[in-house]
Amino acid sequence: MIRRLTGEGAALALLACLGVLLLVVPLGRLALTGLAPGGVPDPGAFVAALGAGSTLRALANSLVSAGGSALLATLAGGLIALGLGLTDIRGRGVLTFLVLLPMMIPPHVTAIAWIQATGPASPLLLLLGLAPAPGSENPLYSAGGVIALLSVQNTGLAFLVVRTGLRALPRDVSEAARVFGAGPGRMLRRVVLPLVAPSLIAALALAFVSALGNFGIPALLGIPARFTTLPVLIWRRLTSFGPGMLPDVAVLAVIVGAVALLAVAAQRRAQARAGAALTGAPQPALALRLGRARPFAEAALWAWVAATLALPLAALISTALVPAYGVRLSAETATLESFREVLFVQEAPLRAFANSTLLAGLAAALLAALAVLTGYFAGRRARLPRSVAGAVATLADLAYAIPGLVVSIAMILVFLRPLPGLGVSLYGTGGIILAAYLTGFMAIALKPVAAAYARLDPALDDAARTSGAGFWRRMRRILGPLTAPAAASGAILVFLTAYNEVTVSALLWSTGNETIGTAIFNYEDSGATPLAAAMSVITVLATLCLMLLLDRLGRRAPPGVVPWRD
Repeated sequence: MIRRLTGEGAALALLACLGVLLLVVPLGRLALTGLAPGGVPDPGAFVAALGAGSTLRALANSLVSAGGSALLATLAGGLIALGLGLTDIRGRGVLTFLVLLPMMIPPHVTAIAWIQATGPASPLLLLLGLAPAPGSENPLYSAGGVIALLSVQNTGLAFLVVRTGLRALPRDVSEAARVFGAGPGRMLRRVVLPLVAPSLIAALALAFVSALGNFGIPALLGIPARFTTLPVLIWRRLTSFGPGMLPDVAVLAVIVGAVALLAVAAQRRAQARAGAALTGAPQPALALRLGRARPFAEAALWAWVAATLALPLAALISTALVPAYGVRLSAETATLESFREVLFVQEAPLRAFANSTLLAGLAAALLAALAVLTGYFAGRRARLPRSVAGAVATLADLAYAIPGLVVSIAMILVFLRPLPGLGVSLYGTGGIILAAYLTGFMAIALKPVAAAYARLDPALDDAARTSGAGFWRRMRRILGPLTAPAAASGAILVFLTAYNEVTVSALLWSTGNETIGTAIFNYEDSGATPLAAAMSVITVLATLCLMLLLDRLGRRAPPGVVPWRD
């Protein structure tokens, strides 16, 4: 028995323990506290929470902002995916990369950039002579502004889902329609759209869930407009009244999680009805000739990139270069003082960069190793290993589907008190943020590794086993190297997500354990706008460098591991 536990048995036991600690315990504790605050089911807690005026307004605002932005994001992302996936538009690789880049930029940075691009004190608009009248209200401080920016933030996500669906279509289906005389418009309407309907539904649901749990954009745009969503309401109550509000906040967190899970369940049901059976393997994408319309289509795509990427980035840079927000940018006023303050003077941003790099790096490395282990057991023929790995993957998808703020509440509930037997509390330390990252982002690491394992021939592992190689040796010499590119790509995606987030750490950070997201948010919230802009510019540049590194790794990774590479 001891010998068995040194190989696959020990690895499976480790996987099961990690699944319980990172997924079952936090999510179970949250559900127990929200559904049964006194240890027994109490429907009255839900009735009281839903009966409160502030909760009802926040729930309605969340549904309106998430639903409206999801529709707009799916429409925009779907149109872009159709253009880049089915036509002969030039520069599709570069455009795909640029369309996805805003999705990797932190939502609160997106909000700050657009606030600085549209407000009356915008240094960029003052430079161009286009600034609104002094004292006028920023048009983004409204429900419409929240919906607009959430749709911009999630367009890349919808584009990615629809593009994946388009690439899964057998080309002979479209070719058969063309042989029978169907023009591009009719083929799109009668063949392509019905076949990618499940992808459109998935894009709509994912954009809805992403917007539902978004904290940065509704906080920065909604609070001035008194448009409060559920995540913002949870944050305000917990930061105002402290851990004593945990039972009440847990009820709100369960409501948010339930809405997200209902959206995912509705997505699966709608996909099952809209699905169509396909035969044949995926083939290279179509390149329908646009003829004289191609320059106009390309101009529209580049205009989208300029509006959603170049304009807000230019606003961030111009704000970071002025001594105070509202000063006109010129040769006399331009200064690098904000960058010097952020990089060399103030301690908080330096700690935030170090903390985010360390925590995101640890989460990426640990989840990459866990993904390789989970992917191996998920493909086993034995029922128990496959069931354990499948349960871990399912719970990881569940944790990723619920908003990050809900994961934070679950972590506070679990780690507020000292750990049993150790007398050590993770609350108020970087450890609780790391635990939240491991729980919330596990699904991101699992997806590319699972795709890599699906392409491996099981005979490789069987041959090594027959030759007497133990489990860890097979992992080190065969399976590990073969899945390493996918694991590295998944790790970089986890790092990007954790490095840029603010939703998860908004409730978990403390002095000395700031993250980049919380530092930028706090600067903007306190009125130090040039410092927030400088940190945002550095974060965007770091994100761009990491995405370029991922693109380089994608040249050796299996197809589909890096989202924007064919």
